[in-house]
Amino acid sequence: MQDHISQLNDAQKEPVLQKEGPMIIIAGAGSGKTRVLTIRIAYLMQQGIDPFNILSLTFTNKAAKEMKKRIGEIVGASEAKNLWMGTFHSVFARLLRVEADKLGYPSNFTIYDSQDSQRLTSAIIKEMGLDKDVYKYKQIFSRISSLKNSLITVRAYYNDADLQEADAMARRPRFGEIYKEYVERCFKAGAMDFDDLLLKTNELINRFPDVLAKYQNRFQYILVDEY
Repeated sequence: MQDHISQLNDAQKEPVLQKEGPMIIIAGAGSGKTRVLTIRIAYLMQQGIDPFNILSLTFTNKAAKEMKKRIGEIVGASEAKNLWMGTFHSVFARLLRVEADKLGYPSNFTIYDSQDSQRLTSAIIKEMGLDKDVYKYKQIFSRISSLKNSLITVRAYYNDADLQEADAMARRPRFGEIYKEYVERCFKAGAMDFDDLLLKTNELINRFPDVLAKYQNRFQYILVDEY
């Protein structure tokens, strides 16, 4: 471990060796931020921190795999495999697999990719007999995705006159009906789309204080790459 730390410069060593308290690293591309994060996690584990208590969020799953491999080379692969590490979406999917029943989903829920979601959106538009040149399924799904990423549920949409007016002005006054039907179809199919992995995790920790407390207690060290 000391060999890895000794290869860092002073600015890099400081965040690696700070065991407690919040920090943020601001540095340019290629300056070793991911390397610092990797060595910091290994250092924490060498200081006796249980890997189960460490959550690391990365920009890509490929980066997470590479980081976990490097950490395993320092502290041992058997220890490194217990880290919760990945993108926001992959980590939240893992969390939702454990807690899905609280939201009425099976633990083996399906995750729709964009093609699945667009096909469903297209089918709903067709079944509702809407003009497909006005209600273009890719644009409609993009609108649904944008709302979900802003944590705007169907209920929140119907409580927001400005959002509804914007769709009316765009000659899509029945967008809300499509959104509602889309969400209901996904739920009945036991499926979440990619955006639901964020939206449903947000719903889970806001609706169930015991779940929030469980993960607050578990993840004593949260490290985010490319924040």
